[in-house]
Amino acid sequence: MQLFVSSLAGMIAGPVLACDLALALAVDVSGSVDEKEYRIQMDGLALALRDPVVSEALVRARARLMLVQWTGSSRQRVTIPWTVIDSFSVLDDFSERVAADTRVWRNYSTAIGEALDATMAAFAEVDNCARRLIDLSGDGLSNEGVEPREIHPYLRARGITVNAIAIEQSEQELTAYFFENVIVGEGAFVVTAAGFADYPARIRKKLLREVTQQTAEVQ
Repeated sequence: MQLFVSSLAGMIAGPVLACDLALALAVDVSGSVDEKEYRIQMDGLALALRDPVVSEALVRARARLMLVQWTGSSRQRVTIPWTVIDSFSVLDDFSERVAADTRVWRNYSTAIGEALDATMAAFAEVDNCARRLIDLSGDGLSNEGVEPREIHPYLRARGITVNAIAIEQSEQELTAYFFENVIVGEGAFVVTAAGFADYPARIRKKLLREVTQQTAEVQ
């Protein structure tokens, strides 16, 4: 595996940034996620992106959004590339593409470290954005490939924050694991979904906190 590292040169000073936020949405499609649960994730994510507060914040930020599907080692794919969210119509189109996104893999392991590494590499295309976030959802512990914590120094060097949503369908201590091993960066946090049925409400809460930079609990 190749770890992707770049210099911070030029990120401290420079012209006013046209993009406030680059947000990569990394969705777990490992073998523990069945077809119904996959659809709950995609439909819930699309609905959350259409939330009035979320959509207003994304358009105002001229955000860049990207969708990644991930599972086991060497199985991470950008299924919707970076998209400039400069209007509500563009965001509506992106949301529709999320809802319609075809699942790439099934029946593979959970390689969170490699998902972070592969997603991090794509941020080379959006270095002009002031904030860089990976929003990772998952329902299990990393059980294949590089450990997530090994990627943390490289994420910090790139100024990329990782937040997570822990779907505790079968792993009751997943939130604690994500706190210790997955999230990284100033203000990084984990939102807990009790199960996949809870995912739509939790991802909305998570996006509200991320795109509006709220630190208090969002209802």
